[in-house]
Amino acid sequence: MARLYAAKGARIFLAGRQRERLDTIAQDLQVRGASAVSTYGVDFDDVAAFGPMVEACGSPDRTLIAYGTLPDQQGAEGSADLTAKALLTNFTSPAVLLNLLADRLHSGAAVAVITSVAGERGRQSNYVYGAAKGGLSRFLEGLRHRLAPKGIRVIDVRPGFVDTPMTDGMDKKGPLWAKPERVARDIEKALERRDGPIHTPWFWWGIMAIITRVPARIFHKTKL
Repeated sequence: MARLYAAKGARIFLAGRQRERLDTIAQDLQVRGASAVSTYGVDFDDVAAFGPMVEACGSPDRTLIAYGTLPDQQGAEGSADLTAKALLTNFTSPAVLLNLLADRLHSGAAVAVITSVAGERGRQSNYVYGAAKGGLSRFLEGLRHRLAPKGIRVIDVRPGFVDTPMTDGMDKKGPLWAKPERVARDIEKALERRDGPIHTPWFWWGIMAIITRVPARIFHKTKL
């Protein structure tokens, strides 16, 4: 996403945990055409740090919130700490950040937040992660309602399987896997034109339409 906007000559604000990596990315984006790149080091589990970060960010025209973890479901089932941390990173943290950011957005602005198709129906294989993402989707629904009168669009980005470091260790073969560049193009288009939820790649809309409509008596016999 940052590379796409750098090619347009955008001014970019990057926030993340790894300060040295942020600096390296910033230099790359300037070479790619960004008019200016600012960086801000922050641990997104530290919600107390969000106020100063949002102040430094200002009032962005386009915002992408794209962080999270993929917890081990079986580990979380037996650990209160793992469950609590997964919910903090994947739901509580972005919800707190969005409420702070919303007060600074102007008419015509758009914010995209990466949730997941996992949030559309609870499944035994990842319901801790799915619950966090599902809760975030509902939060975005309410935020969209709040900001619509101000002319601010809120996009709920629901990817399927994406080849990123978060999914390292998984078998990434098959037609359901997408590259980050594909997802980034879909998000960019949505930020310029859309409101509400999007699925990326597009075919996940059909897959989830089926999964969410399977009767419980049948669904509970599956291993999904």
